[in-house]
Amino acid sequence: MQLAQRYLDDRASSAALAASVCDIAAEADESAEPDLRMLTALRDSALARIVVPAAYGGRDERVDALAVTVVRESLMRTSAHLDQLFAMQGIGSYAVAAGGTEELKRHWLPQVASMEALAALALTEPLVGSDLRSITTRVDAVGDELVINGAKSFISNGNVAAFYCVLAREGDGYSMVLVPAGARGLSITATPAIIAPHMMGELEFQDVRVPATHRLGAPGKGFSLVFATLGTFRVTVAGAAVGLAQAALDATVQHATTRVQFGRPMIEIGAVGQHLARSWTEIEAARAFTYHAAELARQDPKANLHLSSMAKVIATETAGRVTDACVQVMGRFGLVRDSTVERAYRAARPMRTYEGGTEVILDSLARQLARGAA
Repeated sequence: MQLAQRYLDDRASSAALAASVCDIAAEADESAEPDLRMLTALRDSALARIVVPAAYGGRDERVDALAVTVVRESLMRTSAHLDQLFAMQGIGSYAVAAGGTEELKRHWLPQVASMEALAALALTEPLVGSDLRSITTRVDAVGDELVINGAKSFISNGNVAAFYCVLAREGDGYSMVLVPAGARGLSITATPAIIAPHMMGELEFQDVRVPATHRLGAPGKGFSLVFATLGTFRVTVAGAAVGLAQAALDATVQHATTRVQFGRPMIEIGAVGQHLARSWTEIEAARAFTYHAAELARQDPKANLHLSSMAKVIATETAGRVTDACVQVMGRFGLVRDSTVERAYRAARPMRTYEGGTEVILDSLARQLARGAA
């Protein structure tokens, strides 16, 4: 699809930001703590305003999934660290925008938009990943307070966030609660290092008390906020995956057109050229579907979550195949630590797991397909 000028402007702005930090991308991408240079550059760019409603310091009346997708594509093309800093501001704060009291919105969302406060969404637990209805963290209403007990694990921004939107059991349902990072009884430890360094933390709640006004949405209706967040932001993961795959392909094409083997540029060797042509084809197809799904998510996130989910599967699986092909084409040069292709290869793998693993999404889509056929 042809992007409107406003999205082309977003692409240009985010590409300019990414270019300004390109020289430190490899270093930042190896860090599990915020790179202050990237954080400052992102803050100065004002791009984080895109993930916050205009009424609270953001740019648009409501968060625009296509705008976020286009920006993530550009940022991830240069740095996974930069992409996380940007994306988690929206993912971590959307439940506040959708379900918070006016007081909470006015306190936290302007700080999210200005990058003064980093946000996090705390869903998964030590023994619970995709099966969120099995969580054991609890919240109980006691007088005019909410008391939280339990643990959350592998939480993006968990080690750096100013606040957490926490999913917990309440009675027979599930509720979402905002917990400030400084709350008494909340302890934060490091998550084990993963294949592609990521800002993460382990959270433990021991009789953590927050005002009852920190409940987000209605009691027992926390999953509505989880799905609202996914409806807007799942498709943006696809945008990031497209950007990652494109970066790997660009670097590999440069290598294959300048490196000579058997008396000719490598790209003229049949298997090499076919690998790259197939990768190009898959990236363009993934980008087209991702933009289509993002535009529909912009219009109605809930009704088009299935398309956002499809885009996430298509784009992240494409990124996995493309980065693998790029390593293969570049041979030993594709294995050099912290090179563009090697970083992309490592970064692509977790994308097929987080915010809905491929198999989990396909299982959900299969059930939806069956219901439609019944």
